[in-house]
Amino acid sequence: MTFLKPVLAATTFALGLSFTPAFAQDPIKPVKLMTVVEGSADLDRIFFGKVVARQTIDLSFQVGGQIIDFPVIEGDVIKQGSLIAQLDQEQYALALEKAVLQKDQADRTLTRLEKLRGQTVSQVALDDAATQANLADVAVRKAEFDLEHTTLVAPFDALVAERNVGNFVTTAAGTPVVRLHDMSEIRIDIDVPEILFQKASGDKNVRLTARFPANDTEYPLVLREFNADASGVGQSYRLTLGMKAPVGLQILPGSSAEVIAHAETDDREIIVPVTALVTNSDKSLSVMTYTETEAGSGIVHKTPIQATPAENGNMVVTSGLAAGQTIVAAGAGQVSDGETVRPFTGYSN
Repeated sequence: MTFLKPVLAATTFALGLSFTPAFAQDPIKPVKLMTVVEGSADLDRIFFGKVVARQTIDLSFQVGGQIIDFPVIEGDVIKQGSLIAQLDQEQYALALEKAVLQKDQADRTLTRLEKLRGQTVSQVALDDAATQANLADVAVRKAEFDLEHTTLVAPFDALVAERNVGNFVTTAAGTPVVRLHDMSEIRIDIDVPEILFQKASGDKNVRLTARFPANDTEYPLVLREFNADASGVGQSYRLTLGMKAPVGLQILPGSSAEVIAHAETDDREIIVPVTALVTNSDKSLSVMTYTETEAGSGIVHKTPIQATPAENGNMVVTSGLAAGQTIVAAGAGQVSDGETVRPFTGYSN
């Protein structure tokens, strides 16, 4: 049995070699790289606005009476001078006729007394007759005014927003009858922060456009007016923008709109994605710059930078980077300073 011991020992040694794990060298990490470029520091902002009418008025009669004609309906677009409503004119026509007769009588009395001046008529009587003639003239003009204002017409091309009374209703002077919107120009109200307000009101390089939910067409806007008092919250200002009414698209007051503000500047800036940033223990920021050492690989170095948030969610680098440098664009926190990496070129099939 002693001859089996060398055989068993050799077998055991061979098996031990066959099951010894092999430790392969760690592979080089692939990383997504980007080349830093310097672009224009243009400002783009989107604001949510509300469509308003150029002006909105509540139209009323200047005299009272019963409405006998009220042809407009809500939602109508009417032309300037179109009939909106009319009162019963009979009492005002009679009042005008009476005033004319009284004026004729007063004029005749004055003429008769003037012929008798210096005889049996005193100067006081003559002055009273002249006053009565003038009062009669005023009464005629008042009756003409009342009769003329029994008819209500559109003061401008208007959208009928609301009828406040019904037909055949007796209404008092000054009671709102109908509400009209002047839609000769579309107006949009937005609230903007102080810095953009200053640019929009004085910088010709600021371009404003509007976009509506019905389509993606952008319509040019112009600044019409602004509220000179800042709001108590957020130090913002109310801007009113104007645009021509688009053909084939009905836009009503109260509709929503997106206002795109694009401000062109001569400044240049470097923008990097937030995934390229590494936050240090002291809250400072760094990026991992890449230096190629041989074909297909290179070394990354932690480079301190200063950056501020951009409008689109990226970061604007204010110092520490220059155009032309290569940095790790994603997963920068997953590599270490001085580590060898290779550019990620995509997934193999």
